[in-house]
Amino acid sequence: MAGKPVVGTKTMVVSPHYLASAAGARILLRGGNAFDAAVAVSACLAVVYPHMTGLGGDAFWLTYNAEEGRVRAYNGSGRSGYNVSRDSYSGDSGIPKRGIRSAITVPGMVDSWDAVLQQYGRLTLAEVLEAAIEYASEGFPVSPDQHDNTRLAESALNAQPPAAAIYIPGGRIPEAGERFVQHQLAATLRKLQNGGRDAFYKGEIAATVSDYMLKAGGFLTLEDFRDHTGEWVEPISTDYFGHTIYQAPPNSQGFAALMSLNILEQFDFADIAHDSYEYYHLLVEALKLSFRDRDQVLTDPLFSDIPIKALLDKSYAAKLAASISLQGAAGLTSEPLGRDTAYAAVVDEEGNAVSFIQSLYFEFGSGVVAGDTGILLQNRGSFFSLDPGAVNTLEPHKRTFHTLMPAMACKDGKPAILYGTQGGEGQPQTQTMLLTRMLHYGMNPQQAVEEPRFVWGRTWGEPTEELKLESRVPDAVRQRLAAAGHIVRTVGAFDGIVGHAHVIAIDDNGFRSGGTDPRCDGTAIGW
Repeated sequence: MAGKPVVGTKTMVVSPHYLASAAGARILLRGGNAFDAAVAVSACLAVVYPHMTGLGGDAFWLTYNAEEGRVRAYNGSGRSGYNVSRDSYSGDSGIPKRGIRSAITVPGMVDSWDAVLQQYGRLTLAEVLEAAIEYASEGFPVSPDQHDNTRLAESALNAQPPAAAIYIPGGRIPEAGERFVQHQLAATLRKLQNGGRDAFYKGEIAATVSDYMLKAGGFLTLEDFRDHTGEWVEPISTDYFGHTIYQAPPNSQGFAALMSLNILEQFDFADIAHDSYEYYHLLVEALKLSFRDRDQVLTDPLFSDIPIKALLDKSYAAKLAASISLQGAAGLTSEPLGRDTAYAAVVDEEGNAVSFIQSLYFEFGSGVVAGDTGILLQNRGSFFSLDPGAVNTLEPHKRTFHTLMPAMACKDGKPAILYGTQGGEGQPQTQTMLLTRMLHYGMNPQQAVEEPRFVWGRTWGEPTEELKLESRVPDAVRQRLAAAGHIVRTVGAFDGIVGHAHVIAIDDNGFRSGGTDPRCDGTAIGW
């Protein structure tokens, strides 16, 4: 029934694909913990949701270890190559979004699997990869989302014959429900089983990918792979409505969501009806203010100082809140950001919790499959700027402005809500809707996910900063938002354009409630 979450007394797994959720549940049932299960989910998503994520992409993690009693973050994003710079694109108006010259960055996700398992796992990488290898070698039914996104990216994939051979076999887009097999990717995953992380960054896989890049005119080298490392970092946080809200620090955009909450804290939601003009307008305006500051400062913090403390100061939030007009929309120009991502979360019986998100940036990333590895490489680096004065300007061995941002809300020092979503600039927007709906209006995870959503900006590349509203938003609210100056566009009732969100909530009884998005192919599994 709509609005009813799945409830487990001991564990919960949520993800955007039911087979990935099942892979995590299988690991928990065989004695693995939340960290083992999370890596299994991540690896399985890299196989069964290839348009959203893969071994050639990045991942960010928020972890809570019950024994340690603290939240940590792992930055699993890759850097640009040593041999790429703005001069590499002399004469170009910008970095290409697709193809071998899309400033492809080192894939960071596989390193993050190793880091999470080494720090907190019980099982080996070989064990948690079993489901992913099974689905890659024996096949799985094409999801409606994969079919739709393959059609959207058909021209980009056809421009890259190795990619087209895999994702448009025989020149035909697979229909939803057809068996989809990835033999090359299965072989690569088996090499990971045998050789671990080093096989990917120092061994045969790294050599094959870098050789292909060199021959095809790309910029990544074997040295770029060998020197890659993700890192454990301290998460950033703010207090909101009795909870401590955690995000990954820059180069993640997570601080934008914290800024928005600090702004919203200045308003009394007891006087704001849910699904009202005031609710939608206030959230949009608060988010726009945080985006304005985000766009001025966000990049690799090793290349530019990012004043996080000042941006998250409550007095600064009060000043921003005072600038909001409840009658009119403020003007702001946004940059079109990437779009396709996969968020998932796991909580185990011991109270360990993992909130994580991974991506190739655009659907099917760069469109480049590296040789016979089956690895589709991300195009995250295409978001670098060629403007030498821009904070996120392209430089060698640099991380770019990153949209990935898993979230975790803790109460009394323990995880209470794990939440996140797919969707570029939509991520802080949907996260803010989810949290306010649960904390201010008492919604359970499934209700919060299913309620009508909006997405503002140019996440999907439109020429204007539209406010897209699902058609279930009341007509009177949409009309009033338009009258206030928002560029309103009505989209489908449950439209994937607003993202794929998933939530786990842990109540005072310790029960784990899971909510998954009807806009995608996911499920929640608890026991």
